[in-house]
Amino acid sequence: MKTPVYRGLGLLSVAVGVIGIVLPLLPTTPFLILAAYFFARSHPEWEARLLAHPRLGPGIVAWRERGAIPPVAKGCAAAMLAVSAVVGWLTLAPPWAYVPAATGAAVLAWMLSRPSR
Repeated sequence: MKTPVYRGLGLLSVAVGVIGIVLPLLPTTPFLILAAYFFARSHPEWEARLLAHPRLGPGIVAWRERGAIPPVAKGCAAAMLAVSAVVGWLTLAPPWAYVPAATGAAVLAWMLSRPSR
């Protein structure tokens, strides 16, 4: 029973990750890391293809081996967190206006604690 569910979740994760390539606010790599996890448990050949992909595979492998986040990804994420904090500050009423900045600061602190390759 687990294998078809994991395979389906892996395919769904790949689909969302591919959509994230063209949609600016939808992350790609976390969904592909999730897909690799599901494929490792349901279809090792698909996992191997995902890890061997020349463009997408290195980020997944770096995360698996060292928990690393590339510097470019950290910079883009930091910029998007800042935009979210500013938009929240300008559009939400207190005390909700502080939530995006507080959440972004926590995420940024965690992200900066990760190795960069």
